[in-house]
Amino acid sequence: MKRFNLSGWAVSHPTLILFLMIALGVAGFFSYQKLGRAEDPFFTVKVVNVSAMWPGATAAEMQMQVADPLEKKLQELPYFEKVQTYSKPGFTAMQVTFRDSTPPKEVPYLFYLLRKKLADAQGQLPAGLLGPIVNDEFSDVDSILYMMTGDGADYAQLKKAAEGLRQRLLKVPGVTKVDLYGTQDERIYVEFSHAKLATLGITPQALFDSLAKQNNVVPAGTVETSSQRVPLRVTGALDGVKAVAETPVESNGRAFRLGDIASITHGFVDPPSFVVRQEGKPALGIGVVTAKGANILELGKDVANATAEFMKAVPQGVNVDLIADQPKVVEHAVGEFVHSFIEALAIVLFVSFVALGWRTGIVVAASVPLVLAIVFIVMKTMSLDLHRITLGALIIALGLLVDDAIIAVEMMVVKMEQGWDRVRAASFAWESTAFPMLTGTLVTAAGFLPIGFANSAVGEYAGGIFWIVAIALVASWFVAVIFTPYIGVKLLPNIKVSHNHDPHAVYETRVYRTLRAMIRWCVDHRVKVVLATVGVFIASIVAFGHVQQQFFPLSERPELFLQLRLPEGTAFNVTEKSVKKAEELLKGDKDIATYTAYVGQGSPRFWLGLSPQLPNEAFAEIVIVAKDVEARERIKSKIENAAASGTLSEARVRVDRFNFGPPVGFPVQFRVIGPDPKTVREIAYKVRDVVKENPNVKDPQLDWNEQSPYLKLVVDQDRARALGLTPQDVSQALSMLISGAPVTTIRDGIEKVGVVARAVPSERLDLARVGDLTITSRNGVAVPLQQIAKIEYSHEEPIIWRRNRDMAITVRGDVVDGVQAPDVTNQIWPKLQEIRNHLEPAYRIEAGGAFEESAKGNA
Repeated sequence: MKRFNLSGWAVSHPTLILFLMIALGVAGFFSYQKLGRAEDPFFTVKVVNVSAMWPGATAAEMQMQVADPLEKKLQELPYFEKVQTYSKPGFTAMQVTFRDSTPPKEVPYLFYLLRKKLADAQGQLPAGLLGPIVNDEFSDVDSILYMMTGDGADYAQLKKAAEGLRQRLLKVPGVTKVDLYGTQDERIYVEFSHAKLATLGITPQALFDSLAKQNNVVPAGTVETSSQRVPLRVTGALDGVKAVAETPVESNGRAFRLGDIASITHGFVDPPSFVVRQEGKPALGIGVVTAKGANILELGKDVANATAEFMKAVPQGVNVDLIADQPKVVEHAVGEFVHSFIEALAIVLFVSFVALGWRTGIVVAASVPLVLAIVFIVMKTMSLDLHRITLGALIIALGLLVDDAIIAVEMMVVKMEQGWDRVRAASFAWESTAFPMLTGTLVTAAGFLPIGFANSAVGEYAGGIFWIVAIALVASWFVAVIFTPYIGVKLLPNIKVSHNHDPHAVYETRVYRTLRAMIRWCVDHRVKVVLATVGVFIASIVAFGHVQQQFFPLSERPELFLQLRLPEGTAFNVTEKSVKKAEELLKGDKDIATYTAYVGQGSPRFWLGLSPQLPNEAFAEIVIVAKDVEARERIKSKIENAAASGTLSEARVRVDRFNFGPPVGFPVQFRVIGPDPKTVREIAYKVRDVVKENPNVKDPQLDWNEQSPYLKLVVDQDRARALGLTPQDVSQALSMLISGAPVTTIRDGIEKVGVVARAVPSERLDLARVGDLTITSRNGVAVPLQQIAKIEYSHEEPIIWRRNRDMAITVRGDVVDGVQAPDVTNQIWPKLQEIRNHLEPAYRIEAGGAFEESAKGNA
């Protein structure tokens, strides 16, 4: 029975094949138009942040009383990999990471289980704890980031304008969330001298009671008439600084005006915990999160139009600057890759025309748009976007796309030269080479199989290489056996052959004779050929070991990250002063398009590969946008040279660039893990000394450094009890005097303005005068602190890092340009053997950074 011949069937149904070609072309064109665009592929960030606050607790208490019970529960989660905990006085933050092999579809359910586990642990947590608070939107990306500034406008006015813009942008289709960054809550501060109040016989509690009574919302009743219910409304609630100042305060039968015995000022949270500065001006950030799969280019235009329309109505002097524009970056990145793809396509087609002749070249060239059309249709069906990986895969596959078509058309030409008619010649490729071609196609695609099915973030990020190459190669095979024969029948020239023509004469050319001679020699010397092949294979394996390993290369984005790390315990205003010095260094640089400073924590995630920094008053980050990549490198050198010369000497300076792929942090990391902080630190210092010896590492450092000072108040319990004071009374009184205590809240539309009472600056900001602060006993007697407590200076751990409930200090560093972090880690690791040999069983050293993440990606 005659076997089915797909190529023969195709040329015998020309009308249907022509229709399929047109249909595929049209469908492919529209699929291409509707494909999502992105700079980089999406990957699931399998991380969730958990935080909790316990005012008054030390870092050690936060670790043991809060972090530890939560960590125990979190370790019960499926797919759990690690929990990294950062504890400081009154605050703890945990970053829970699930294994790379976690199926992306399971992540939302795991976040639900995490919340459930934390709820189960509530009974083990101390009273007065705020939280735990779960941020499972850690992976949200602000695709568009604006900075709003205003000449003469304060934070309240900026926030009002930003809220209006936020409301407008939320109405844009495809926008799922709009976040505001750097907002400062309004405050009215009532600042008094505790000594003056004591002289007047007024207790702080009297101030609190007067303000609370003046401002409480209490129902005044409702009058029921025969036909209506009429509620009564009493006026007089506080509505601003003036009303607060006019509040009467009574004590011992005397009445005082609050403004006469205290200073009343309007301002914002002091000190702040996080501020944003745009080119040296106070600013608010407005981040736009887009829906997954949305057309980012169209969405960018809609957001820009909505913003421009809204800004026409804002007060004069309020401006918005576009800081991060993902649509523009995507358009540029996709445009560059499309340009490269077209160049590669032109080269392939040029070679085809030169080598095969123009008619045969046209047959081969016609296969390319058909293959691409099929690829785009399948990509649309599989929800694969156009981005760096898929476009790169198309370029990789481009040289292979025409192979099958060339084989098919050359086979057809050869058979026509042997005297076959074009229909029979067109069907011969199926009989002779179709299945070898298919085998070669599948083997080539299988070479990319590991990355396509890798259960890791790397596989999720780069797995598109396999799918695109496989789709393109399989599509090229179908095109070669179905459409290429049809096109060949229509376009190939007639070849006249005489009746006595030898069919085998085509194989008697110099090229064929040379090829046969080479094959004959290889067969005759098969042992030598096999040994040579094995030798070359072994040599390639050895040579591969000397190839530099790189987790992911540097991005060509123009951003730079200038990070400033000051000693733990540094006041916020000192960090801000350091930022202002850095801004002076950047001001006026012609290579800089713009720069934004984030004081108190890192920048928001405006790129998926960016990992935001945790809140820390001693940390600041300035995101610098250069005009191009060359300018970026000049700015980097300028900052590093300035830091080396002593500029910003109060801070540890790091200048970083974007890397492709999942976030890693410092590329070279070594974790020292053990139960005792002092011992762990001693080991970490030894590890740092070894790392310092490697010339490829820049500025090796510890993520957990020196201790910070604190005042220990040793209360004389007998004397305190005699005065009716408890440690809680002392703590609350000192907290009110120094940090301030909320008294009441002024309601202003949707905003709430807290009224905070505290001591005047001269009394609360001077360590030497802490002992002079007076504590009011329950019977109204004012007692100086130094009469009931001894003041001692001491030091404590300002922060504590833990990893899976073990103390962990990370020795970390950057690498010099031109070397790869995994190679540097491999250079250092053997030199740590001496330290590892002398470690007690409870202590260990682990390699992290790019080395660890690269190993996961290769697993």
